[in-house]
Amino acid sequence: MATLKTLNFDNSYLSLPETFYQRLHPTPLKNPFLIGFNPDVAQLLDIDPCAVNPSVIAGYLGGEELLPGSEPLAMKYTGHQFGVYNPELGDGRGLLLGEVVNKKGERWDLHLKGAGKTAFSRFGDGRAVLRSSIREYLISEAMHGLGIPTTRALSLVGSEELAMRNGMMEPCATVLRVTQCHIRFGHFEHLYYTRQHDELKVLADYCLERYFPDCLQTEKPYLSMYKEVVQRSASLVAKWQAYGFVHAVLNTDNMSLIGETFDYGPYTFMDHYKPGHVANGNDHQGRYAFANQPSIIQWNLSCLGQALLPLIERDDVVAVLDQYPEHYKQAELAEFRKRLGLQLQDAADEELVISLLKLFALYSVDMNRFFRCLSDFDGSDASTAALMALIKVPAALSEWLIAYEARLEQEVASFPIRRAQMRAVNPEYILRNYMAEEAIRTATEGDFTLVHDLLMLLRNPMDERTEFSRFSAAPPEWAGGISLTCSS
Repeated sequence: MATLKTLNFDNSYLSLPETFYQRLHPTPLKNPFLIGFNPDVAQLLDIDPCAVNPSVIAGYLGGEELLPGSEPLAMKYTGHQFGVYNPELGDGRGLLLGEVVNKKGERWDLHLKGAGKTAFSRFGDGRAVLRSSIREYLISEAMHGLGIPTTRALSLVGSEELAMRNGMMEPCATVLRVTQCHIRFGHFEHLYYTRQHDELKVLADYCLERYFPDCLQTEKPYLSMYKEVVQRSASLVAKWQAYGFVHAVLNTDNMSLIGETFDYGPYTFMDHYKPGHVANGNDHQGRYAFANQPSIIQWNLSCLGQALLPLIERDDVVAVLDQYPEHYKQAELAEFRKRLGLQLQDAADEELVISLLKLFALYSVDMNRFFRCLSDFDGSDASTAALMALIKVPAALSEWLIAYEARLEQEVASFPIRRAQMRAVNPEYILRNYMAEEAIRTATEGDFTLVHDLLMLLRNPMDERTEFSRFSAAPPEWAGGISLTCSS
């Protein structure tokens, strides 16, 4: 097993043209200390979690020392923010420390968020505060626990350094983000709009070799790669919609090329199902409302397609984009079938899902508590009453339940098998905003117990834990007053 000092770095991104990045070292934090360490992510890097030295981690990931073999850089990219192209983007508060190759031959990027100013910081201070760092540390593991593709986090490091946010001084922190790809749609947009078309091809070839090697065997590799990105993105947003997740800042510079949830800001899992829910206080037009996410992803994919026109025929790009709605529709239906315990496919399933979502919207149902409760539905009066207790007008659910019971009669699996299958996809716990807020409040006071507890809980969100039963109950009334912005 490796340690932080013996990681196997192979920094291939540095083989690309120097205009793609700025090389620089992290700016050290004041008196950094380790808050959280994720042993599951450590094992991806062949790190022995039992051999971890907190002070050593804090030194490396607080910017005091460079990891041996790492060659930090800030990536240059651009993107469309709230629908408007911004040419002045890039890694403004994070550095790609390098790329680690594990014993399986898997290549993992290590990206230190909150590492200090770069050439792309614009007017920012290059820091991440503890509040936003805790939110990213927890949500990345929560999403992974739900089976939703996501970046993950190895560590959370705090410090005595302060930064100004929203008129208040807040403690600074870093998160070490781990993923196989930090390339965004915005990387390609930058090269397209600056007319660096030769460099665009260099980047596309790099991505084909590293992330989409199977596409190299096709007649049109760049088109095949674009098709794969479209399909992965459709599958990703389908999972978001099935679990009531709102990303809230779906700019093209926040879109991962490999179809992962990327760059967490004012995200939320909706406590109550509202198609028009806007999670970002800075989104004054509601562009990134929950119900808009599938169409926004298609819009973002069209921006990527535009950027790839030097390599792909326009008609081919249009043809691939035209297939997106069907990819999304089938992916979303597949997710809801799993949540409903339906293993077989029936033509009427789509209407069954649509009618349920209409009930959710009409009565502001807590969809995740509903699906968990539905996992135990066996047609008995008690299980029916438990479901009806989750909707403001219980009688409104009766007609849907009749249709659902009729549909279950087509299934081969017995109730115990179906129950187990549904409990494997319908979580007992999700990371609600109030849970993150509680963890932030106690952490700000120096108590990180809840941060650790939530990480453990959300790693296996399907398993019931009696000591955390309050987190599976309805959220407290004050949860509705939480306000989030792009700085969250």
